[in-house]
Amino acid sequence: MHRSDWQWENEILERFSTLPHGRSNYKHLVRELGLKGENRKELEDALDRLARKGSLIELKGGQYVLPRCTQEYAVGRLNMHRDGYGFVIPEVQPIGLSGDVFLPPNSQGAAMHGDRVLARITRVHAGRAEGEIRKILRRAHPTVVGEFKVGRRQNFVVPHDSKLQKWVLIPDGMELPKLGANPDRIGAAPLNLNGPEDLDGLIVNVEIVEYPEDGDDYPVGRVVEVLGHPDDFGVDVEVTIRKHHLPNRFPAEVLEQAQSVPGVITQAELDGRRDFRGMEIVTIDGETARDFDDAVWVDHLQNGHYALHVHIADVSHYVRPGTPIDIEALTRGTSVYFPDRAVPMLPLELSTEICSLKPQVDRLCMSALLEIDRQGTVVKQEFCRGVIRSVERMTYTNVHLLLEGDEAQRERYKTLIPQFELMKELALVLNKQRMRRGSIDFDLPEPLVVFDAQGVMTGIARTPRNIAHRLIEEFMLAANEAVSSHLESHLDESIYRVHEVPDPQRVMEFEEVASRFGYSLGIPAMPVKRYRQVDKKNDGRRIMRVIERADDSFRVASKMYQKLVEKLEGRPEERILSYLMLRSLKQARYSTKNVGHFALAAKSYTHFTSPIRRYPDLLVHRLLGGLLDGRPAPIVGLPVMAEQSSDTERRAAEAERELLEWKKVKFMIDRVGEDFPALVISTAKFGFFVELDELFVEGLVPIDFLPGERWNFQENSRVIVAERSRKEIRIGDKLRVRLDRVDAVEKKLIFSLVVPGSPRGVKRKGGTGR
Repeated sequence: MHRSDWQWENEILERFSTLPHGRSNYKHLVRELGLKGENRKELEDALDRLARKGSLIELKGGQYVLPRCTQEYAVGRLNMHRDGYGFVIPEVQPIGLSGDVFLPPNSQGAAMHGDRVLARITRVHAGRAEGEIRKILRRAHPTVVGEFKVGRRQNFVVPHDSKLQKWVLIPDGMELPKLGANPDRIGAAPLNLNGPEDLDGLIVNVEIVEYPEDGDDYPVGRVVEVLGHPDDFGVDVEVTIRKHHLPNRFPAEVLEQAQSVPGVITQAELDGRRDFRGMEIVTIDGETARDFDDAVWVDHLQNGHYALHVHIADVSHYVRPGTPIDIEALTRGTSVYFPDRAVPMLPLELSTEICSLKPQVDRLCMSALLEIDRQGTVVKQEFCRGVIRSVERMTYTNVHLLLEGDEAQRERYKTLIPQFELMKELALVLNKQRMRRGSIDFDLPEPLVVFDAQGVMTGIARTPRNIAHRLIEEFMLAANEAVSSHLESHLDESIYRVHEVPDPQRVMEFEEVASRFGYSLGIPAMPVKRYRQVDKKNDGRRIMRVIERADDSFRVASKMYQKLVEKLEGRPEERILSYLMLRSLKQARYSTKNVGHFALAAKSYTHFTSPIRRYPDLLVHRLLGGLLDGRPAPIVGLPVMAEQSSDTERRAAEAERELLEWKKVKFMIDRVGEDFPALVISTAKFGFFVELDELFVEGLVPIDFLPGERWNFQENSRVIVAERSRKEIRIGDKLRVRLDRVDAVEKKLIFSLVVPGSPRGVKRKGGTGR
């Protein structure tokens, strides 16, 4: 039987996972698998592919080993620092090691920041590893965005990302993009470019045509886009999109397919679907939303239980596997939301039109019909394909006002008042049920960039959050959990949203900080491992110190976090400890192996409710649809799609976060010299970071800028202490700071401490400036 490449690789990896120490060689595998003739060559090719991918590591003597079964190597992403050193962030932690693999300064060779690499461990000390790069498995940057520099002999592009330390050489004849290569430069006039000198100082996007072969080489590229001057309106978004390699233009065949989708539902499409069009179903979204994924309906049943219907746009009906739209959606993975625009996963013809659950029009949906008892437990669940006609497009603001008694809103939606009041009642019941089982409910403020009518940023506010948001959140959580448990019980393979138990070391570090505020997660006695380390001083002295690290066998319960969140509610230290608790948790991801969701205290959880903007939800719809049709079929390559979806989600989150920080920095440029109340959110040997009250802006107060005397960082207590006066600066302290400087290149804000009675501040090293 002929196996596909994917089947070969999957079978080989499964075989390795059963072998002692996860290692074998070609000859042993031939015997194990009983291969003959052409199959031997296919095995050899598959091993080579797996080694190139880093799924297997090739050792001396023709041996191969799984990355998780060796202490000699690590496969992961290279994260460089602008000062020349870096880290390899392992995808799978090598045996006996914790944390990242440190790379000494200028040791990355031909690798670039973000590349997926194979690193050899050269030194291990107290559980920490140091290494060197042995192989580049996948390049992260097919293109690089940066500023064009005209040189005396050669032209270069200086990367916008300072972690990409090598300038890109632009050979003669590769400086000007092809005709017609023009990005969506909002409101900008066309640029008149006649030669390389016209590009000097402009932001461009370059395609890498030749990567460096060693640490001394420059990458070589050709200019493919000219984005404009650094301060042009909208250039910050264009730079962010290209820096993170976000696909932002739909290929012609995708647009053609989207435009060919009929805007009217036919009778044939309604056949076999449940008709919910006579029910008072509503959507509840933000004021500016255009793609409506979900609609809800709630009622009381005769037995005292609640009926909850969650109707989700049936994107799988329109986006079929393997079509141009589907391939592009997988590549994008998710919609990306910037403060002033979005990069959608699906073309607008689908995302804001035929798939969107707009009011007063028929729309196809996948429906989760849940019966929930008075304790918030789902006692019965049913899933089906349906058709709805939502009666209202509600906003969070209007629903909140209605529930708070606003007369205008209650008059406008008077027929729906009982529906919304029942929704509130059910949402509170569901929330209490989640709290009982240990679900963690962080309510951290989220920043919202405010613009004027011309699109100019005017400030940063707190994103509104009210009971209407809680309604939808609780209903979507219930539907996601119900679908996940249904798929898990009926299919051999599904896709889950998993959130692993936190790393014990991160938990121990949080406990140390929390204890200084008089709080604890309630851990009885945390098991630790102790390592001895000898520090050599400049004067030749050797100082022995003991390092404690949490034992990896320790497991914390989500209920511990949830109880601490409850204790902190309304307390002055709530903001900082909630922030630190969140940082101690791992990042949720997609996987075909269900390990539960720690933060939600859910045994089985997935994403079902947003198929317009998340590809995993579309995969879940296809799996559920197969069950509804009585033809459950596995999705080939589902583990790879799950991993890719996690990657694209992280990429989108990083891009959104980075642009938001950029917007904040640009907003603060005109406020240099002003004082602000602030909260100390973290400390380090070089200073401490603060968050400004109400503005949600972060910045650094360098330790050298602290007034009056020498200050030192005490690593064990993470406190900054003045040598003579013994004054202390701790995490959670509230103080006043002055904005001294805006580093526009690094997008960082530099503050100094405001001393009472000294309105002009303290003289600092290095002076001030923008």
